[in-house]
Amino acid sequence: MTSTALREAAELVEAARPLLRDDPDALAALDDLDRRLAEPLRLAVAGIVKAGKSTLLNALLGERIAPTDAGECTRIVTWYRWADTPSITAHLTSGPARKLPVRRANGQLVIGLGDLPAADVDRIEVGWPSAVLRSVTLIDTPGIESLSHDVSARSAAFLVPDDAPSSADAIVYLMRHLHPSDLGFLEAFRDTAAGAARTVNAIGVLSRADEVGSGRIDSLLSASRVAARYEREGGLDSLVLGVLPVAGLLAEGARTLRQSEYDAFRTLAALGRHERERLLVSSDRFTRPDAPVDLDQATRRRLLARFGIYGIRLATSLVRVGVTDSSELAAGLVEQSGLVELEGFVERQFRGRADTLKVRAVTDTVERLLARVDPDRATDALARLEKLQASAHGLQELGLLSRVRLGTPPLTGPDAAAAARLVGGTGTGVTERLGLPADAAPADVAAAAGAELERWRAKAASPLADRPVRDACGVVVRSLEALASEVAAPTADEPAADVVAAGGPGQG
Repeated sequence: MTSTALREAAELVEAARPLLRDDPDALAALDDLDRRLAEPLRLAVAGIVKAGKSTLLNALLGERIAPTDAGECTRIVTWYRWADTPSITAHLTSGPARKLPVRRANGQLVIGLGDLPAADVDRIEVGWPSAVLRSVTLIDTPGIESLSHDVSARSAAFLVPDDAPSSADAIVYLMRHLHPSDLGFLEAFRDTAAGAARTVNAIGVLSRADEVGSGRIDSLLSASRVAARYEREGGLDSLVLGVLPVAGLLAEGARTLRQSEYDAFRTLAALGRHERERLLVSSDRFTRPDAPVDLDQATRRRLLARFGIYGIRLATSLVRVGVTDSSELAAGLVEQSGLVELEGFVERQFRGRADTLKVRAVTDTVERLLARVDPDRATDALARLEKLQASAHGLQELGLLSRVRLGTPPLTGPDAAAAARLVGGTGTGVTERLGLPADAAPADVAAAAGAELERWRAKAASPLADRPVRDACGVVVRSLEALASEVAAPTADEPAADVVAAGGPGQG
């Protein structure tokens, strides 16, 4: 998505304002679009109650900020944005916003509403100087299928409103098992977030994946097989871009590992094999008062709450095989938690097309709002809207990808799969689109792009192709033309860009 599309989206918002000046709700929606264009990708974390949403969010942030208990704040949609200094603001359903105190207890941020009833708070915004929040705004949502109808309604109103696009650009949806309520929510999000394009813009996470294998060292392998089965056979293929297993508690513990915890794992690793195996056979055995280990019961309970029995077993094993400091242990645990794979997926699928998702939110919202206006008055705005929808190539890519995921493309078989990959279905990077290894040589990348471009131009020009096929091929061709331009090999008289740089060494 180019800066031109973002500028045209902003101009479209401004063109709609005079037409809607007597509609306060519409003007508020336009104000939100302006903010949306200026801020990072909005990524919501959603799922049923007790799926581990706040725990995963803390792991993504690398700090214990989101409350993970069952307090009243978990009933409220909470935004986490970049800020130079920490702040907490409660936005009320009526009346001015109110600043809340920023305080920590036991290493965790405490968000207290004071005398504010949770029902009176529309949302909470936490400003925090986390590097992650420079490129993504994280949104923690109340549990779907909560025993409290009001709690579930908050998430539904935010993520799948009846009369507007979703306030989130994409979601990470957590599930412990696959329930009909999961499928229903994801289908509603797909239809609401994508508008007429019906673009799939969610990633499924099999959360608390260590529990799938009862906390065994190989639990994530078992969870990976279950996740693959859900994606393949559970009806999720048209609702999510993939399903990944993540041990959220382990990920959070690893990202916030303390030196004292590393020392405790060293103590466990030093036990004889027989004593260690008996101690780690279950959570109950590990926390017994008379456990044969030089760690008091309170310390063992804290370890269990922070890492789970799976994390304790894994950390102890890593120390035993040679991990020598807390930083190395933290990195090893994060790697084994599934968090790295999830972060990579978010980077490839969501951050890589953040601008496109913003423009899509603008076109969908403005189209809905202009439906309230006499078409004769909205001629200019409608023309701008139509031009943006037709010219923004990123939107055309999302539309084609959506048709492939839904099984209704004009292309079929291997061509459909190849088209989905080339328009970014497996990631928006050059090598991902071309199906090449990440370390492929530049000459090989350029050759592959050229070969694919030639092949798809021929398909688009085939006299046997009908109009829908030609249009779909045209989208792929335009994507490949951009790729080919990006990776074009330098000529003999034109040095590569990374060889000579103005103002480099020796430049005066």
